[in-house]
Amino acid sequence: MALLIAIGFWYWPFDDKRAGRRGEVSACSVAATHDFCDAVAGLSTALRNPFLRVDRTGILPPRDTPGAVDPSITQANIGTTICRPGYARSVRPSFAVTAPVKRRLMDAQHPGESFADYELDHLIPISLGGAPLDRRDLWLQPRRGQANAADKNALAYVLWRLVCERRVPLRTAQQAIRRDWTKAYDTYATPENVARYHFAHRQEERD
Repeated sequence: MALLIAIGFWYWPFDDKRAGRRGEVSACSVAATHDFCDAVAGLSTALRNPFLRVDRTGILPPRDTPGAVDPSITQANIGTTICRPGYARSVRPSFAVTAPVKRRLMDAQHPGESFADYELDHLIPISLGGAPLDRRDLWLQPRRGQANAADKNALAYVLWRLVCERRVPLRTAQQAIRRDWTKAYDTYATPENVARYHFAHRQEERD
């Protein structure tokens, strides 16, 4: 418990004494370690607010985004695919490919709103065998408010670790996120799991 309190204080965003540290995180976000910073921010949030108690209406993907997986990724080959260092980064589509997709979705679903307020998210993360370019797996997730993109990134990281440690089957993890990622968060992003993996990030293993 003392460890959780210490970690929560270290990353608490409203402490004026931490203003300098917040500046360092901002600089980190635009550097090559952007994915690492996002994972740290997400897991820090999870430590302070371990369970998502929200109205799930409007925070889940639309019905036409049921999730899609890469059929070549199986439980039998996770050691040489998703659990191999650098896998997610190696198959993630480039910005040149995803930017037009995000623009089309923004124009259709959030006309006039800021692109920065939404993340083009893979419902089933690439790090868990999600299909990199299948439209059924792509949706716009808010970056602000409770149950946001950072929260889902934290869940994705925890589940990736659990799958790669053979503590949760790949298909179980995929189905949990596909059905309702916020309920999956309640189940898997527990304070114990978040604390267990908090300082062991690899930037390439987050979706």
